[in-house]
Amino acid sequence: MNPLRILILTALLYILYRLLTGGKRRLRKGAYQGSGRHDVLVEDPVCKVCVPKQQAVSLQEAGKTIYFCSDECREKFIARKGE
Repeated sequence: MNPLRILILTALLYILYRLLTGGKRRLRKGAYQGSGRHDVLVEDPVCKVCVPKQQAVSLQEAGKTIYFCSDECREKFIARKGE
C-alpha cells in the first residue's frame, strides 16, 4: 500500500469516527462548557418578561423574593398592592 492510500484511509476513518460520535468532545467530570455558570430566568409578575435572576430588580415581601425586569415594573407592582 502506498503512503497516499494510507493517508486517505486514515482520513476517512477519522471522518467516520467523528460522524459516529457526533463530533462532540468529551468533558472531564464536573467540567462545563462556556463560562461555567448558568443563570436562572425569572418572570416579572407585571409585564411577564423573563430576565436573568442576577440582573433582575428584587423586592422582599412577606419573606418571599419577587423579581422584576426594571425599577418601573417594581414601582407598578408596589402601587397595585397599595390600591
